[in-house]
Amino acid sequence: MKREPIIDPVIERPLLGLHRATNIDSFWKAARRLLSAAIPNQLIKVTFQHNPVLPTIAGRTRPLPNGFFAEEPLRSHVAGRPRKRFVRISDLFSDRSRLTKSVLFRRYLAPHHCRHGVILFFWKNRRLICAITIMRTPEQGDLTPAEIKLLRQLYRQFRTALHRLGSLEREHSARSALEELVRRLPLPTILLRWNLKPVYQNRAARDFCSVWEKGPNEARWTKPRSPIPSQILDRCRELRQKWQHSSARRTRSKKERVHHPRSPHLRATIRLRKLSSAGVARPHFLIECENLEVKTAPSALPGAAHLPHFVQLTRREREIVRLICDGQSNQEIADETGSSLATVKKHIHSIFRKLEITSRSRLIALMR
Repeated sequence: MKREPIIDPVIERPLLGLHRATNIDSFWKAARRLLSAAIPNQLIKVTFQHNPVLPTIAGRTRPLPNGFFAEEPLRSHVAGRPRKRFVRISDLFSDRSRLTKSVLFRRYLAPHHCRHGVILFFWKNRRLICAITIMRTPEQGDLTPAEIKLLRQLYRQFRTALHRLGSLEREHSARSALEELVRRLPLPTILLRWNLKPVYQNRAARDFCSVWEKGPNEARWTKPRSPIPSQILDRCRELRQKWQHSSARRTRSKKERVHHPRSPHLRATIRLRKLSSAGVARPHFLIECENLEVKTAPSALPGAAHLPHFVQLTRREREIVRLICDGQSNQEIADETGSSLATVKKHIHSIFRKLEITSRSRLIALMR
């Protein structure tokens, strides 16, 4: 027997596009294509964040004034029926004359020659997170029972896509916050995927890789663009092989240390991190890099550990701070670092801004 398709081929591709949406813009484009293919309409509008602020419009096929959801009787109807999923324009008015005399009709429907419509509301608990408005002309007529049934089926698809979109936004937000935290850490930190592709490395880690590859003298005058050292990657491969062929996979963390072959004070600690032993995803490599010589260097700034904003300074800015604390003038700093006087002044201005100070004397006092 020939089976009928579960999904109408006309809306299959737009539906797949809806579930591929990764942000508000792509969700809006996919929703517009899907609804345009599913039912005849004159205007489509998608809005987000209805409470507690005014709606944020994700997209609309035609210009539409703001305030649509604040107009009566729509506002009262929605407020009195929280979590209601469907509202048809015909549900708001007892007869046609009341509709045509309303502000809702004159301001929002009539300019687009529309008379019918339906609004799909999407809730999270009692909070309205999204609304999709569909308007139709008198010729297109009100929605038929078959079209309402189709919209109810599509509602579940929209809800699933919105749930996924919310998860992606939370993940992106958490990752952005983590990246901001790691970027400010004074400890060089690198995160690698299972295939040894970098997920993230902070500025201190790029400096460390440059020192590892070029040495401290050459790295001092060049930008930190060196790749992750091969010795560290080789040790990651060894650790990965051990995890695959031994009982190490039953542990949450496995640690290895790598020293530079000629400069033992350069050390990298590699940890194989896995969220759980039953997880689907494979572990990541967390690499913490250390320059053990720097910790005991006499030129280290004693007050840096007590100054939280100090970790925001670049390597060159930290060097200039040390020279300022040694009592050198701007011209002497320029000669020492091989920079122009204008560049030194620019660095000092950046240092003052990041440390929220206004004078050299205040900087010296903070470093003591």
